[in-house]
Amino acid sequence: MRRLGFKFLFVLFCLSGAGFLYPQETEQTETSVSDKNSFLAMSSEDYLVTAGDIYTLSFIAGTTPVAYTIPVDTSYRIRVANLAVLNVRGKTFIEVKNSVEQIVTKNYPMGGVQFALTAPGLFYVRILGEVRISFEQECWGLSRLYDVISGSLTDYSSLRNVEVTDSNGRTKRYDLFKALRFGDESQNPYIRPGDVVRINRADRKVTIAGAVERPGTYELLEGENLKSLIDYYGNGLTPLADTSRIELTRILDGNDKSGVRMYLNQSSVDSDFALLSYDSLSVSSYSDLKPVMFVEGAIYAGAADGEESVDPESSARQAVRFELGTNYAYFVRSHAGWFSTISDTENAYIIRKGEIIPVNLNPMLYDSSYYSELTVEPDDILRIPFRQYFVSVAGEVINPGRYPYIPDRDWSYYIGLAGGFNTTRNAFEKVTIVDMNGKKLSKSDSITPETTITAEANSFTYYFGIYSPIITTILTCITSIFTIMAVVQQ
Repeated sequence: MRRLGFKFLFVLFCLSGAGFLYPQETEQTETSVSDKNSFLAMSSEDYLVTAGDIYTLSFIAGTTPVAYTIPVDTSYRIRVANLAVLNVRGKTFIEVKNSVEQIVTKNYPMGGVQFALTAPGLFYVRILGEVRISFEQECWGLSRLYDVISGSLTDYSSLRNVEVTDSNGRTKRYDLFKALRFGDESQNPYIRPGDVVRINRADRKVTIAGAVERPGTYELLEGENLKSLIDYYGNGLTPLADTSRIELTRILDGNDKSGVRMYLNQSSVDSDFALLSYDSLSVSSYSDLKPVMFVEGAIYAGAADGEESVDPESSARQAVRFELGTNYAYFVRSHAGWFSTISDTENAYIIRKGEIIPVNLNPMLYDSSYYSELTVEPDDILRIPFRQYFVSVAGEVINPGRYPYIPDRDWSYYIGLAGGFNTTRNAFEKVTIVDMNGKKLSKSDSITPETTITAEANSFTYYFGIYSPIITTILTCITSIFTIMAVVQQ
């Protein structure tokens, strides 16, 4: 019976072992950062035991469940219950776990030992050198070098020469470019307690743009120049790169502070042309040599294809490169976002070497199967007229007439175009607004093309001025008649 009782307790312990290691509340709570770091550390083969770590050891001694909390201090010596003392400096979690479990199992073969990391240690590392400000960064056992410096770098910081001095005074240099570009983690080590990180100043940084696979700004090492910049850092040329047209802007050795422009070619690449810090290079593409045509008039030239455009209020002009043989229907459909409600696409025309060629763009825009007989030629000008609508302003305004329709303008805008109200004939800005379908609109409604706005003649002084002479004349006549009648009766 005693043996059965022991086995029963042992099974309960194994089934509820997590309860010994991780006391849980009855309510579920969000996993803390410390818990997440604990799981990451225990799942990583690289995690080194760190001063400040807290471990939990659980096992059964005879029939008694035992649980120990084991902190790690800067001596890196831990006590395994009352069984042994281990030096864990420089050891990984998994190495320490195996050693602890072997010691406990040797003394308690049926102890069901478990060893877990409860809370990883935290420590501070000093960051010095070419940084925005020297500071101490909080780290833990899986913090890598780039993690702790990435937010503190300046434009002059070197990633190729980063020094880490450990607690014993030994200094090593690391090239973080190799770590970030090629995944060489030997150049991006884990940070340890007592480390001091120094960021050195970059000797030479250059920028490359254009027809290379990886444009960007790079820090060159000694002996690396144009060929290395293109092949190694830029990852080579794109298929359309034109190495006969490489432009270099140099500012350090030029007399003009705005920079000196130099033109290089393939022979410059082959000879590994020497580069200076802050040089900026651009490798041209053969696509830059494509012919150009122009689209102008009632277009919105600022909208990228696929973006919502707005109605233009003034003429715009856009230069467009194209492939020889491009059909006008394909070209127009590719740039449909340039056209708006006031683009008169039906009456567009092409100006080609002084000749005007009328072209209706509507079937090109709205019929995907339409194929134009016209192809785009170099220096063509496709001109899009404005589709002009009008708004009529009548009644008691200074200058009644028809005025160009502008979207998103209210009735007062058109009254203003007509010179404003004739205040002697119109009081209280009373207007009647009727759209092109005869529907009466209110002042708050949007004004649509071909709307008529009538300023009503409703001023009392206006009507009084019209009828007062007649009334006065009539009253004078009546007065005269009564006067004559009175004289006759006498």
